[in-house]
Amino acid sequence: MLRPESEDALAEIVRGANGLLAVRGGATRHVPGAGEPLTTAGIAGIERYEPGALTLVAKAGTPVAEIETALAGKGQRLAFEPMDHRRLLGTDGAPTIGGAVAMNVSGPRRVVAGACRDFLLGCRFVDGEGTVVVNGGRVMKNVTGYDLTRLMAGARGSLGVLTEVGFKVLPAPQASATLTLPVADAGAAVAAMSAALTSPFEVTGAAWDGTSVLLRQEGLPGSVDYRVGALSAHLAAHGAVAVERDPEAVAATWAEVRDVAAFHGGDDEVWRVHVRPSRAAEVVAAMPGRAVMDWGGGLVWLAVPPGTEVRGALPAGYATLVRGQGAALHPTAPEVATLEAGLRARFDPKGLFAA
Repeated sequence: MLRPESEDALAEIVRGANGLLAVRGGATRHVPGAGEPLTTAGIAGIERYEPGALTLVAKAGTPVAEIETALAGKGQRLAFEPMDHRRLLGTDGAPTIGGAVAMNVSGPRRVVAGACRDFLLGCRFVDGEGTVVVNGGRVMKNVTGYDLTRLMAGARGSLGVLTEVGFKVLPAPQASATLTLPVADAGAAVAAMSAALTSPFEVTGAAWDGTSVLLRQEGLPGSVDYRVGALSAHLAAHGAVAVERDPEAVAATWAEVRDVAAFHGGDDEVWRVHVRPSRAAEVVAAMPGRAVMDWGGGLVWLAVPPGTEVRGALPAGYATLVRGQGAALHPTAPEVATLEAGLRARFDPKGLFAA
């Protein structure tokens, strides 16, 4: 595996490449695509962290855990709480911040705070010609007309190799709580989550583990106490509410939601389905196996027997095979594929990164 230790070394590798490069961060995910593996893990380190300005700049290969530790030391956090795929996929390595950006990895808080791309302030990357491209400051290549952070977040390394990313960070909450409602039916779960998310009580996580709805509240202690009581009363028609206030227990619960702990281990194929919450219950009912939901029903995780036809049976949504033979994205609509091809021709004319 190619492992450059600097941005200059990476640019030199790309300039000299004659075939496909399979870009990796910490190699913690099964990313489809041929090519010589190239990891950014050697381009690591926190470049600048200004707690007072709520900003952090890090090299792309920096482990997410290192960034989270630095932020926690100042009472701050990454609001988009990126998922750790290792136990779901049976991989090792260390998730990197560049990998999180490249995949736009976003956890349970996305339902209210936004995705990874919404907290990006800037980036640096090496394009398919081996040129360093900078968003902001000294621009080394003319990229007028493109919002680079939005292009690179979720591009899966198809436009270039990230070397540096800058983020807005947020203060960590002083208190948190998890409200649990026993709900075994997917439709009833979506109804309860929708009632919570449309209430004025600032829910920062809404998930269903197959047997219970889980709702999170965060903030100042007095505010959390008030909102827990008010939300419990608001949801009385949906069932009896149990409340967990221990910070470590709350954090552990939402780490399990974030990392899809319900599907760790086993031989089932695991699919990730993006769907309108109003149709999430249809997706669950149409599929064999097990299902859990996040984002108030906007994200459905399915664990099904190998070989199950999922995309053809979906009543709605976009499905990605995350764990299984030939893990792959949902097919792209023709008009979107045309836009993607134009962008790849602009940033990767030699086709080094195209999947």
